[in-house]
Amino acid sequence: MEMLVGGLSAVFWGVVLLSIIVFVHEGGHYVAARLFKVRVTEFYLGLPCRFKLFHKSRSHGTEVGVTPILLGGYNRICGMEPGGDDELLASAFAIVQREGRVSGEAVAEELGVDVERAYELLVTLSDWASIRPFYDPERGEKPTQRDYPECFETLARDANLLTEYDDGHDFDAKGSTVAGEPRELANPEEQLELERSHTYLGCGFLKRVVILIAGALVNVALALILVTGVYYTTEYQTPINTNVVGEVSEGSLAVAAGIEAGDKVIRVAGTSVGDWTELADALGAAREAGKDFSLVIERDGVEHELRIDLPEGEEVEAIGISPQMEPYRLTLAEAAQGAFDYAGIVATYALRLIMPQHTMTVLDSSSSIVGISVMASQAAAAGIADVIAFVAAISMSLGFMNLLPIPPLDGGKILIELIQLFTRRSLPVKVQTAISYVGIAFFIFVFTIVVRNDVLRFVVG
Repeated sequence: MEMLVGGLSAVFWGVVLLSIIVFVHEGGHYVAARLFKVRVTEFYLGLPCRFKLFHKSRSHGTEVGVTPILLGGYNRICGMEPGGDDELLASAFAIVQREGRVSGEAVAEELGVDVERAYELLVTLSDWASIRPFYDPERGEKPTQRDYPECFETLARDANLLTEYDDGHDFDAKGSTVAGEPRELANPEEQLELERSHTYLGCGFLKRVVILIAGALVNVALALILVTGVYYTTEYQTPINTNVVGEVSEGSLAVAAGIEAGDKVIRVAGTSVGDWTELADALGAAREAGKDFSLVIERDGVEHELRIDLPEGEEVEAIGISPQMEPYRLTLAEAAQGAFDYAGIVATYALRLIMPQHTMTVLDSSSSIVGISVMASQAAAAGIADVIAFVAAISMSLGFMNLLPIPPLDGGKILIELIQLFTRRSLPVKVQTAISYVGIAFFIFVFTIVVRNDVLRFVVG
């Protein structure tokens, strides 16, 4: 029973903490996209699921909610899917606007293309939130089905052709139309460019990079704040540089010689000492000499000469005494510096993952969801400070890992953006897909190794 409770606790805390961290990550993408007026149709805590609770924003139409599959979070930022460069997009968009609701077959017939291409055009426009699928209950179609329905329809638009996903829309103004209502376009090409401007694809290079990097930056920023807070509020013990003994280790040479906490060491092997630095240096020299030596201490105002007997033929690293300690709190500046130093260590660690000579070393010390769940449960049992520190560590790791130039990570997408910037042409969808498959294969390898290590470490023991 105890093992079962422990396992459930690990799963619970692992899911909760990872979901929060991933949700924060997705929140960074969401805020950046909205900052650049890019349409975002969904923003959820949890993975996509037919069952969900949500609130639909009146100002920009985004569904913000939660699903029961609490294993992360997701955004649907319009225009992030490959495609969007088909020369018939404007014509397909105009057909849907003119008809109000139309089937893929009808679009294919009017454009003189095959049905597959027509549906690709309609799906791209749906991804842009320029039109939407129409699920006809009379045909047995449901929004929860895996494939797209037969027909697509217009969205509600105001007099300026703004949708519910665009800032400043006013459906009460004269000239507004409802979903499924036809509307003629004076200039389909011009309107299509306006639609594109509300998508990720329509942003310039720098804006796209900001949207991609925002999730990782929020994770790192959150971690820096949390680590700074932990450092700033934690009381540390720092040694006092005096020649007074603070603590004596049990079973040590110091105990055998009769040294007690509070004793003031005056001489070591004939060498006078006035602080702990001098005491440590004198003890080190005496140990290296390899001979028994005397130690003069002052206790209750009386001097005593004690003898340290070194074991023959053995190397002695310490006699078993430590200095007095006093409480110390970092200043805010020192705490922040410590947090940035920690970030540098994590960033280096993440970068070593893609260095072949270091990959296996990094993986051997990494954890999967199994290890993270166990450690999250242990942190929760230890107290709020440990939970905060653990969240910071995972958030920072997730942030830097996502910046690695490996598709489909954000860093991999940024790499593709850079390639397209320097080549001045879009990478074909097939090439992007092939690159993503390589990245996925690498992460399957990583996942397999770290899960195996965690099972051996936490389950087998």
